[in-house]
Amino acid sequence: MTSSQISLSAGVIRTDLSMSDGRTIRYYDSEKQSRSAKDLRPVEIQPGIGELRLDPLVNEWVAMAAHRQGRIFLPPKELCPLCPSSVDLLTEIPDSNYEVVVFDNRSPSLRPPDSNFQIPNELNFDTPIVPAAGKCEVVCYAADHGKSFKDLSAKQIRTVMEAWRNRVQELSSEDFITHIFPFENRGEEVGVTLSHPHGQIYAYSYLTPRVEKMLAVAQVHKTRTGRVLLDDVIAREIKDEVRIVAQNADWIAYVPYASRYPFEIHLAPLKSVSDMAELSDAQADSFSIISQEVFRRLDGVFGIEMAYIAAWHQAPVRVGRDVLRLHLQICSVRRQPNKLKYLAGSESAMGAFIMDMKPEQSAQQLREVKL
Repeated sequence: MTSSQISLSAGVIRTDLSMSDGRTIRYYDSEKQSRSAKDLRPVEIQPGIGELRLDPLVNEWVAMAAHRQGRIFLPPKELCPLCPSSVDLLTEIPDSNYEVVVFDNRSPSLRPPDSNFQIPNELNFDTPIVPAAGKCEVVCYAADHGKSFKDLSAKQIRTVMEAWRNRVQELSSEDFITHIFPFENRGEEVGVTLSHPHGQIYAYSYLTPRVEKMLAVAQVHKTRTGRVLLDDVIAREIKDEVRIVAQNADWIAYVPYASRYPFEIHLAPLKSVSDMAELSDAQADSFSIISQEVFRRLDGVFGIEMAYIAAWHQAPVRVGRDVLRLHLQICSVRRQPNKLKYLAGSESAMGAFIMDMKPEQSAQQLREVKL
C-alpha cells in the first residue's frame, strides 16, 4: 500500500492511499493525522471506458456510460458506501473516521484515456466515436451521514474548499482535461443516489455546451467593452441592491437578474478569478462564512431542506481564462413548500425558461429568513 502526505493552505494535510482496486483515496485533514487504514475489500475489476458520440444536429458530445446502470441507489444509512468503514461494513473509505476525502468514482461517466487520445478538431455528421475521456471524483464533506453542507463548521468548509482548490490545480495539469466542474446534487428531487453529504468533480476532455456559450458571450463582451462580463454583472447587482442576498469583504451572493429557477443564488468573489485554484487564502477563508449563511437562508425559506444543484462555473483549463470568471450557481427546484419547478416542454425541449416569480421577490424572501 502506497502512502504520501502533502501540506496545503490553512494547515490542511493531504494523505494519499491506494484502494484495493488501484484507485486513489485522498484524505484532507485540518491538522496532521496518521492515515494508514487498508482497504480490506476484495479486488473488483474496474469498468472499461465509455464512448463520446457527437449529436450532429447540434454538434454536442454525449457520453455513453452503460456500465453505470448497476450503481447503488439510495441505500439505507447502515449500508452507505460513503460512511467510514466499520466492523459491520467495509465502505469506500477504509478509515474509521475522516474529515474530507476525495476518491475516484467507482462507476465513472468519464475515465482517463490512453496516451494517444485526442478530441477531433472537425465536428460534423461524420465525426467518429471517441473514448469518453476525463475523470470523475467523489468529494465527501464529512463522516457524519446526517449532515448537510450548511451544517458544516466554518473550519470544515475551509477544508472542503482546500480539497476543491487542490483537485482543480492537479487535474488542470492533465493533458486530456479541458474543463473542471465541481458540483453537488442534494435531494432526491434532483436525482441524488446517495444521501451522504458529498459532491462530485467532473473533469471533461471537451467543452460542454454551457461553457462554450458562456465563453462566446464573454468574449464578445470583452471585445466590445474591454471589460470582464461577470465583473460588470456584479457591478450592476451592487448598484441595484434589490437582488443581493448576502455580502462580506470578499464575496457577494445574489439572485441573478434573469434567474431560471426559484431561489436561484449566485455566489461570486468580489475580486474575480478564473478558477478555484486562483482564489487567495483570504477569499477561501471568507467563503466558509458566507456559504454557511447562503445555504441556511435557502433552507429557511420554507423551513425544510431545499433540494438543489450547486454548480461551480469556472474558466476552462487552457482557453478563455481572460474572460470567464469563477462563481457558484445554486439552483433550487422548489417554488412552494409542496410544489416543484419541473423542466417541462419549453425548458427541456427548447431551453426557453419561464419563471413564475421575479428574482427581486426571491431575494427578498431569502433576506427575510431569520438565522
